[in-house]
Amino acid sequence: MRGQLRRLMALAGPVYAELLSGVVASVIGTLWVAGLGGAAVAAVTLAGTVENVLLGLALVVGSGASVRLSHALGAGDRAQAAHTVRAAWWLCAAGSAALAVPGFLLRDRLAGAFLDGEAAAHAAGYFTVALPAFALFFGQLVADELFKGSGDTRTPMRIALLSNALLLLLDPLFILGPGPLPALGVPGAALALALSRAIALTATLRLRRRAGRQPRTTGDTGDTGDTGRAAVEAVRILRAGAPFGLDFTARMAVGAAQLALVAGFGVAAVAGYGLGYRVLLIVTMAFYALRQAAAIEAARLAGARDGAALRILRRATGRLAGLIGAVSAALSATLAGPLAALFTEDRAVAGQAVGFLHAAALYLVPYALVVALGGVHQAAGAGRPLVVSVLLGLGAQLGASAALSGPLGVSGVWLGPAVGATVQLALLVALTWDGRRRGVCQGGAHGTHFGRAADSAPARR
Repeated sequence: MRGQLRRLMALAGPVYAELLSGVVASVIGTLWVAGLGGAAVAAVTLAGTVENVLLGLALVVGSGASVRLSHALGAGDRAQAAHTVRAAWWLCAAGSAALAVPGFLLRDRLAGAFLDGEAAAHAAGYFTVALPAFALFFGQLVADELFKGSGDTRTPMRIALLSNALLLLLDPLFILGPGPLPALGVPGAALALALSRAIALTATLRLRRRAGRQPRTTGDTGDTGDTGRAAVEAVRILRAGAPFGLDFTARMAVGAAQLALVAGFGVAAVAGYGLGYRVLLIVTMAFYALRQAAAIEAARLAGARDGAALRILRRATGRLAGLIGAVSAALSATLAGPLAALFTEDRAVAGQAVGFLHAAALYLVPYALVVALGGVHQAAGAGRPLVVSVLLGLGAQLGASAALSGPLGVSGVWLGPAVGATVQLALLVALTWDGRRRGVCQGGAHGTHFGRAADSAPARR
């Protein structure tokens, strides 16, 4: 148990730093744009929402490739690892073209569907740069996940720190144009993001070659011409990553619906919700870091068909997630007031943020458990229970938020996530109970389609 805990923390620590650096860079970038006015902020907010939707689709490829690569290496199957890497890059190229080209051609319509006037023009200008550059984002995601699939979470962390440091430097230069530099405004924000990602991806590919990772992870087994197996592997990657992508996309959609409910209670409620949500990102990123670490380790053990170690991993993940969730809940409950005061002097907004953070203390523990244990079950082949529990739990969250908002006002909306997270956890435990008793997919009979064992070879979900 202690060995698994140390392994999880060693893998999750760099992932958390990686995720947190992105949050910090995003917040600071928004502050630069905020100086251009409300229309510019609205445009960048829309752009961020669109990228989150595209991220959900890219996660299908990235997370699927990471899980299958870890499974293949755990099984000692270097040829399968080669096919996984090759298929991941094929899917990256195809996915980038399929998402970026139509998005670029329809950028004006996309902006006009949500905004009008100056804000729509700003958004279209942002999309003109950002959508063609989406291939850089997709490529970096796939490269990072391949590193993680081989057990290396430190290199993606270093690259993320580099990319976000560059973004912090380039944002004011391109957005505001100090000195002789032209002020590009909102398109400048997109250009800064694209350039930082281009430099980071170049550095990533150079690191892979310099460290000799490419020969090891692609296998170089002499079987590189077998495109048929790589094509089959591409389908397996999509099946393996689909639950992760569905999970993320569903949570983004419910978050938007939750915001719509909050908007009915006025601007102060929306502002307080936004403030509290950003504070929570700092702690919830730890849940997702643990999820990635648990998924990497679970896939490796599933590849090795080590059912006993998988059971230990599940218990270690649950204990660590419970501890992180409990600490997060305690901080949310006790520090809500001081944290709100750091961000705003508006008493109405601060009061709403405090109410939100107090309610959040009720759902952080079950939420942490669902997120982290979901990584174990998905990587070990139990993807269908994860998807079912998340979708039904999120439905319960929206239903509870709407129902409780009548008698309790906005406080009822704040309580909805606690109901949803509790339902998700109860369903996940119930739906995976038989697999838990038998040892999480029976020690590595790793399915590739929502928990169904579909690989006869030692490949992973």
